[in-house]
Amino acid sequence: MEYPNDQSRETSPQRKSGRGKIEIKRIENTTNRQVTFCKRRNGLLKKAYELSVLCDAEVALIVFSSRGRLYEYANNSVRATIERYKKASADTSNGSSVSEVNAQFYQQEAAKLSLQIGSLQNTNRNMLGESLSSLSMKELKSLECRLEKGISKIRSKKVPL
Repeated sequence: MEYPNDQSRETSPQRKSGRGKIEIKRIENTTNRQVTFCKRRNGLLKKAYELSVLCDAEVALIVFSSRGRLYEYANNSVRATIERYKKASADTSNGSSVSEVNAQFYQQEAAKLSLQIGSLQNTNRNMLGESLSSLSMKELKSLECRLEKGISKIRSKKVPL
């Protein structure tokens, strides 16, 4: 439907949409500089978080203020990401490609996770009472103690009901 005076499609030369561009130079006023730093730092941290969540990327961000204060964000560990970066840059200088380095990293992670899964499965079997014959006397005593603590917690919750 058209209206006779519909000028929504036309932009008048006086109206500007969006923000104006600012000149990129050091802000001389200390208060304004600090406010701008805080706002832009928060925006940068938010963008890093969004990138890590939306794209499932490993992100590490380190910012030092003019006063030397540290601000950081990492979806995993900053140290682990930096170590991975160092390893990747060292390996690429030795002739390995980035994809090879990533493949090695993920193979190591998969090995760690499979060990962790095995450990959790053993713990689960022990809790369910399976394979108790393979446990030592010390492990059996520890399991008995944990079971007794669990039973006492259940009984203490059951009493008020």
